[in-house]
Amino acid sequence: MPALPSDPGTSRTRSWWGWGYADAHPDDAECTAMGALLPGTLARPLPIPRVTDLPVTRPGATPPPALAHLVTSDPEARAAHAMGKAYRDVIRALRGRPGRIPDLVARPTDDQEVADLLDWAGEHGVAVIPFGGGSSVVGGIEYRGDDHRAVLSLDLTSMDRVLEIDTTSRSARIQAGALGPVLEEQLRPHGLTLRHFPQSFEFSTLGGWLATRAGGHYATVRTHIDDFVQSLRVVTPAGPCTSWRLPASGAGPSPDRLFLGSEGALGVITEAWMRLQERPRHKASASVSFADFHRALDAVRAIAQSDLAPANCRLLDSGEALLAGASHDGSAVLVLGFESATTRVDDRLTSALDLARAHGGRARTPTADHNAPADSAVSAWRSAFLRMPYLRDGLARMGAVVETFETAATWDKIPALIDAVRTEVGAAALKATGHPATVNCRLTHVYPDGAAPYFTVAVAGRPGDEVSVWDDIKAAASDVLHRHRATITHHHAVGRDHRPAYDLQRPEPFALALRAAKDALDPHHILNPGVLVD
Repeated sequence: MPALPSDPGTSRTRSWWGWGYADAHPDDAECTAMGALLPGTLARPLPIPRVTDLPVTRPGATPPPALAHLVTSDPEARAAHAMGKAYRDVIRALRGRPGRIPDLVARPTDDQEVADLLDWAGEHGVAVIPFGGGSSVVGGIEYRGDDHRAVLSLDLTSMDRVLEIDTTSRSARIQAGALGPVLEEQLRPHGLTLRHFPQSFEFSTLGGWLATRAGGHYATVRTHIDDFVQSLRVVTPAGPCTSWRLPASGAGPSPDRLFLGSEGALGVITEAWMRLQERPRHKASASVSFADFHRALDAVRAIAQSDLAPANCRLLDSGEALLAGASHDGSAVLVLGFESATTRVDDRLTSALDLARAHGGRARTPTADHNAPADSAVSAWRSAFLRMPYLRDGLARMGAVVETFETAATWDKIPALIDAVRTEVGAAALKATGHPATVNCRLTHVYPDGAAPYFTVAVAGRPGDEVSVWDDIKAAASDVLHRHRATITHHHAVGRDHRPAYDLQRPEPFALALRAAKDALDPHHILNPGVLVD
């Protein structure tokens, strides 16, 4: 059983403490150069943490012989399953304070082994944390507290096969532990794709996407993994639950809706029938620059309220555009993209560009069906999108506080919400650190009735106290969102970090029903304790 996950088909090793691959992180010189851009950061980067320096204690429980072959207590495997990949996780690892490390890591290979592990854990008071790719940025896969004698991280990545493909209905039955690339590689020979590409695509699983209601690359229409679900199979301590495979149903509340977004607190999603698509053959993209960000918001709203349905409709404010290399003149940039498996999309892009121009946008030459030179702003955005988490970890090594949060609200609230976040979160960061902060914004997903702003905060931290600084900033951000009736999360889940704001957002009768579901499905309260409901 390998201690750390590797990319299938290669020898690349995942970083146990930070984002992505261990060999892709900035080196010391690049970290130092980035730190120089934020006055007040450390003079030299914090060293890469070592598992041997962590407080890895003896396991608090021992599995029975029948399950021993599924379980390891290897220190590296335990460290790699201790936390997600949020900023506070990275800085805690760098500072040698990872929190409670799981006692054991299990890798079941089928539903029965999942059920057997849950039965054993329930009988012995062992907390079970379902684990996919480990990319959570909201504290969703760590254990906090001391109510359980031991903690078991239940890694599903050995359950990673496409079990069945129905080409007539264009859908597939897929095991939940399949990482994004593993899943797509198995669909490719059939000319089909799930086409759900979150930023964490390489490092997250189908089950993780389902359990967190993850957002993908589509900026309109099919924005969340929910849109692709045909049916789910979930193993709970109370027994297995399999919904019927249907295109749609009006038969009462949907069973799938109970488990979508349940974050492993009600059961372990082990497989799903997912709706597939033909691979796109026609694509077109372009970027549009705006001198006025609020006029750019109006342009995006007009496009979202048309029937054009772009696959990509990302608006970057001037700061975000500068970081991405998409603009250097202080303008905001809108990145537009269209795709189709059956028809050319040039006309749809042209119509969207016309709407953007009507609101003051300056469009660059579009890239249509791969026949024109790539738009430099589009290319820059794509590269920065994939590289940004690694740069965040490099800045964390310099003692900087660099993190993101996202939300969603109706269009009538969006301009004031964005302005309030920039002002109030910036003020909170200055108060917490004594240093001015950068607060940038982009729209990642848009709807006819609203949008999902995504914010990036960067500021020099207080050496050794970076977690508390971020917690203060995050509290200020959550307060702004709550006052503007904006959701605490659009697609990153609740986890433990968003739990206080989630408790304020949800209606109390719903919370009552959720607690009842938890009691019924997880009577020993072993599944991901502290997530969603107590």
